[in-house]
Amino acid sequence: MEIGDPPITTTSALRGPVIGDIGNWVDRTPIHDASRHGHTLQLKQLIETGVCVNLVTVDSITPLHEACLQGHIQCVKLLLGAGAQVDARNVDGSTPLCDASASGSLECMKLLLDYGAKVNPPLFTASPLHEACMNGNPECVKFLIEAGANLEAHDCHFGTALHVACAREHLDCAKALLCAGANVNAAKLHETALHHAAKVKNKDLIEMLVDFGGNVYARDNRGKRPSDYTWPNSPTAKCFEYYERMPRTLAQLCRITVRKALGQKAIENASKLNIPPRLIEYISYK
Repeated sequence: MEIGDPPITTTSALRGPVIGDIGNWVDRTPIHDASRHGHTLQLKQLIETGVCVNLVTVDSITPLHEACLQGHIQCVKLLLGAGAQVDARNVDGSTPLCDASASGSLECMKLLLDYGAKVNPPLFTASPLHEACMNGNPECVKFLIEAGANLEAHDCHFGTALHVACAREHLDCAKALLCAGANVNAAKLHETALHHAAKVKNKDLIEMLVDFGGNVYARDNRGKRPSDYTWPNSPTAKCFEYYERMPRTLAQLCRITVRKALGQKAIENASKLNIPPRLIEYISYK
């Protein structure tokens, strides 16, 4: 047993919830606690004594959710090896892969995919890609993109992953999405990523979105353009004034048009074009 691990017990709480025993559903069980705190020896002993690795609380949290949210890779290995449901959903619809993405644990994410975790859960809730963007984990974003994450997956509350990245001002995550071919003008209630960038008053983000083809004239469900969410004479307001006044160059228009034609695998497809390397770099925003 590791230093600090609580003693192993064999009460009915370890065997999971029983009819009428509401407390076991509400409270985390010892196997949840061991998974959450990374107590691998205790977790191993609990599993060996026959404790179910798929116990759920009232909010449908499993031990695997707990381990992934904390990035405890050894606990994740033990749970998956003992038959933990890799795509179990909690009350919010989040899977262990969502939690691993939120924690920024690439190790846990890779292991979950090895056990068959779905990169694109079927419901209209935050996907693993949304979670990675929400918490500002660009390496996780890139990993999920390479694993086939749907860049246009739409959460009913947040919109696309690009909406989330911009609302949270995670520029690296937003750039990874845009480079991979995310639709810069995707809308939630007619609200685009540029609207989010304007609301958080991030000039660097605005410039990047416009460079990737963001429409400064797009109107949301209130009829407002992105510039309508800036303060007069502020740096972001002046930025929008410039873009609204100056048309895009022919080179920019060509790049945007070619990238739209290349689709979500824009960088990969651009490398296959029979054009000079410098043009490929330009199309790839390198």
